[in-house]
Amino acid sequence: MLPPGIQVLERGWLSANNILLFDGDVATLIDSGYVTHAAHTVALLREALGRRRLVSLLNTHSHADHIGGNAAVQRAFGCRIGVPHGIAAAVAAWDEDALLLTAAAQQAEAFAADHALVPGETLPMGGLEWRTLAAPGHDMDALVFHAPDAGLLISGDALWRDGFGILFAEVIGSGAGLAAARATLEAIGRLSLRCVIPGHGAPFVEVDEALAAAFRRLDYFEQDGARMARNAIRACFTFMLLERREVALDTLPAYLDTVPLYREANRRFLGLAPDALAGWLVDELVRAGVACRREECLFAT
Repeated sequence: MLPPGIQVLERGWLSANNILLFDGDVATLIDSGYVTHAAHTVALLREALGRRRLVSLLNTHSHADHIGGNAAVQRAFGCRIGVPHGIAAAVAAWDEDALLLTAAAQQAEAFAADHALVPGETLPMGGLEWRTLAAPGHDMDALVFHAPDAGLLISGDALWRDGFGILFAEVIGSGAGLAAARATLEAIGRLSLRCVIPGHGAPFVEVDEALAAAFRRLDYFEQDGARMARNAIRACFTFMLLERREVALDTLPAYLDTVPLYREANRRFLGLAPDALAGWLVDELVRAGVACRREECLFAT
């Protein structure tokens, strides 16, 4: 499915995929994973690189599961880091609010970016020419990388095989996420693609089916904003539970009312009391099989 100059290190939650592109004895990495997985990320990269040098690390967008390992990877390999132009100022100031770290109660180690990536520039990576394309929606400053000659797209969280990432701008931001995500999916649909390398999950060739599923998901959210809020709360809380492994049930209502994402999503779309929100969330996660209740605690399964 992929040319020999590309290797995908498919990661499970909490980390985004690490995508290596080889050019002779040097390599470029797309996205570095979550900070608590940083040591494992470095070990995986050492094995995959062999005698090659990692010279560049590029990020598709600013979320913690994509940038969290940047500092550790740069320390280990001495590579330069490039980030989307729209997040460059937030990275330079290490603005945890702008990077959504505070809002979602997630972590990332501060790092310094060496350059900013802008839509429309061409990058030689993995023996191919890639164009950077704007991909707002999940992250309003996100970029994707398109190799037209090979029909490849590195899509970050703009398109997965079964959907796309949380539309944070709709849940806690400006409210422009739905329209931006639709425009991004339409732009992806106009590309000639043979394979998509997503930020999460395996590379896939069922591009038309993935786009159709993504548009259905957008339609579903547009019909009722509460659906989008519930999806965001479930996904972000599951991320936290996978990181911490357990949480005391009696602390959950206060926690949900303290973290900006949960509090604002509930205020804007659901209007539940903290106890009711916590009760709904626990029931949802247990029903889905991602958590279990035991001795007044909620555990990740």
